[in-house]
Amino acid sequence: MLTALAVMSSGLTAGAADAAASGASGTAFAPAISCPSVADRLGQVPARAQAEVERNLQQLESQIAEANRRLASSAGQGGPNFVQNAILGPLRDKRTATLQRIQIAFQRAGAQAPTGLQGLAACAAQDDETGNNNGDQGNGDQNDGNQSDGGQNNGDQNNGDQGNGDQNNGGAAGQISCPDVADRLGQVPARAQAEVERNLQQLESQIAEANRRLASSAGQGGPNFVQNAILGPLRDKRTATLQRIQIAFQRAGAQAPASLRTLATCDLRNGNPGNGNGNNGNNGGGENNGDGGDGENNGNNGNNGNNGNNGNNGNGGGQARGPVPADFVDIRSVQPNVRTPRTQQDGSGGTFSVDCGRNEKRIFNSDNVIVAPGVSNGAQHTHDYVGNESTNNQSTNESLLAASTTCRNGDKSTHYWPVLRALGQEEFDANQRGGGLDLNVGKILTPVSVQITFKGNPTSKVVAAPQFLRIITGNARVGGAEPNAGWTCTGFENRQLTDKYPLCPRGSKLVRVFDFQSCWDGQNVDSANHRTHVTFPQADGSCPQGFQPIPALEHRLVYNVPQGPNFAVDTFPEELHKPVTDHSDFINLMNEQQMGRVVDCINSGRRCR
Repeated sequence: MLTALAVMSSGLTAGAADAAASGASGTAFAPAISCPSVADRLGQVPARAQAEVERNLQQLESQIAEANRRLASSAGQGGPNFVQNAILGPLRDKRTATLQRIQIAFQRAGAQAPTGLQGLAACAAQDDETGNNNGDQGNGDQNDGNQSDGGQNNGDQNNGDQGNGDQNNGGAAGQISCPDVADRLGQVPARAQAEVERNLQQLESQIAEANRRLASSAGQGGPNFVQNAILGPLRDKRTATLQRIQIAFQRAGAQAPASLRTLATCDLRNGNPGNGNGNNGNNGGGENNGDGGDGENNGNNGNNGNNGNNGNNGNGGGQARGPVPADFVDIRSVQPNVRTPRTQQDGSGGTFSVDCGRNEKRIFNSDNVIVAPGVSNGAQHTHDYVGNESTNNQSTNESLLAASTTCRNGDKSTHYWPVLRALGQEEFDANQRGGGLDLNVGKILTPVSVQITFKGNPTSKVVAAPQFLRIITGNARVGGAEPNAGWTCTGFENRQLTDKYPLCPRGSKLVRVFDFQSCWDGQNVDSANHRTHVTFPQADGSCPQGFQPIPALEHRLVYNVPQGPNFAVDTFPEELHKPVTDHSDFINLMNEQQMGRVVDCINSGRRCR
């Protein structure tokens, strides 16, 4: 039987497994966290689901072991709710996502998912004799109100110059920035892709969880809390996850990427929204250097965060850390640079357009079901959605197929991208995650038009794209792979920018262009880094060896924006609202008949709607 299943069914308790894990790491302590058993609630696991279920059962064990390590390392820290907020709460969230993946594994295998699994997510802390006294259990019952386990000594870093080292207790939490991993992996072996993908998703979940902890603990504690209670545990989790990625390569008989372990350490970039003290800020030294309350320097002298309000109407501290004037350029100064390969005799020159509206219904969330399934606010920026009306972090293929759509032809595919905002105006999410709490502020702009078009290949006919295919174009990280999303202006669309926002002359509108990868590996609907299963055509338009052309999706979004450098795209907080981080996402939910119409239209050279 499978390893994790065998361990659990043989009677080895979660606590014993944790003890073994801690012993292996050289740290001896009696496990103190008790979680409901999962393996014995699963019944017969379908053969097609066994590998996925095993991996997630192992993940549940790792989560408990990690929580127990956190419990031991935090002994003596201070407040009545620390264990619940810092350990049990995050553990519950991680178990919820893992249990959902187990359910999905059953469903994908065509079996009835076990009932009541989500009720197994919550764990309890018992007295482990390490000094934590995590709930008074003298009578055998957990005392929910008597957890004297050490409080959250959460001191924000100084709101001015971060090098000063004085941390204050009054400010908001800032944001955690971690090195990108996916871009360091290179070619992922086919046998390792599923495992690597799961661990990349885990890395994203860990960062999202750490940022939630950072936000929820703002205003608490002592000078070392962020390092000891958030950054340190995050580094440990990332170290273990990166090691699993290396092992996945090795098991596939491939050379593991070098120096992955050096990517484990993250840091805090303070985005204090203007209510902290900043005792030693002294001119902050932020990206905008006090211009517009960028959150990194909180005003001119770092002593009064409320002074950082001069630009962009910062919603409690300003448009945080960008954009800066250098991020903008007059489109008229850009030379024409758009080149389109000519369609050859055997090419496919047709187009198929889909009208899915402009997000008039204002469907927004800050999830990303492709990159961070099961993680609330996994994107840390707000997305516009057209097409499928149900897309969020909890979406499954089945739930998406059952949902309604804004597309007039009934196509239930989902299309989403970061919102564009007019700076200096307030929006509904000014004090919400994904919005102001993640340093994305300003009025969300509804596009004047959204054009969704599938095109052909200049050298050959296209084949049908598979249902449930997932594609991300562009890169949400500065310096990431394939930063190909284009910025331009109407009347100037023979010139595009990736790393600058264009300033359009009067009478011209801003345009965002997303060209998606249109060469598919013929096998996979997704990949570990969400990129290697698809790629872009070569310079002549042909697909590389091993790939075949599918309908080439293009999103073209047109906006009325304020004159001047007064707009910005939503980003991860640490990415400074750089235009190079623009990106767009697509999940294909067309059925065989719908996709057939698209392919026939394109290959016959027609223009269809």
